[in-house]
Amino acid sequence: MKLKIYQIDAFTDQLFSGNPAAVVPLENWLPDEVLQNIAAENNLAETAFYVPNETGYHIRWFTPSVEVELCGHATLASAYVIFNIQGFDGDLIRFESLSGELTVLHKDSWLTLNFPIDQYNMAVPPPALMESLNGVSILEVYKGKTDYMVVLDSEAEVRDLDFDIIILSTIPARGIIITAPGDEVDFVSRFFAPQSGIDEDPVTGSAHTTLIPYWAEKLSKTELTAKQLSKRGGYLKCELDGERVNIGGQARIYLHGEIEID
Repeated sequence: MKLKIYQIDAFTDQLFSGNPAAVVPLENWLPDEVLQNIAAENNLAETAFYVPNETGYHIRWFTPSVEVELCGHATLASAYVIFNIQGFDGDLIRFESLSGELTVLHKDSWLTLNFPIDQYNMAVPPPALMESLNGVSILEVYKGKTDYMVVLDSEAEVRDLDFDIIILSTIPARGIIITAPGDEVDFVSRFFAPQSGIDEDPVTGSAHTTLIPYWAEKLSKTELTAKQLSKRGGYLKCELDGERVNIGGQARIYLHGEIEID
């Protein structure tokens, strides 16, 4: 069996930056074991699979080790393939997912994800979190549905963060969001998810379902700009829209090819 595969750099307008995701369009679902093996073989933060359904597409996302409930950059990458390679007729794609209905709007060179906001609350930081951050001065800690979010004072502290990834991996969560006000954008962040097989994710769309409502309230504005300060980096246009968030980004195709499986 031959399957088409694409690798897309998401949340960037330049190759070799943003967050690379693999996209594998399917006509019908393959066994979960095969999907997970393909994702492990790709060895990227996320591999997205989708099949057509009555309203659009059903999408699933896999890290090299687990299936996840929500992924922003691989959804954006999938939409790029559907719009720009598969010739989708229209400007709005609907995806069915483990996180409910998601949409992606195509306008000019931008793709805008519409995701549900995260429900988060102030939390007592687990001892491993404090230990892993090596004495960094933490302003606030929140716990969302799957992640902890740590608020620091400045962009420099986020960029220059000294941490112990081994200790961080013991925290019972999908991952850890580190954030602060930005110097040239409204806010910056980094995202670590060793529990999901990703030490540091280059650009994390799903983390912005927590970040956007937090910073919208903190800054008293609904339209925001953001950067993720990983080595590859990424830029996002963000908007709080009631109980939903709009997360805008660009994308570039890096490769296309075929997978051969028995």
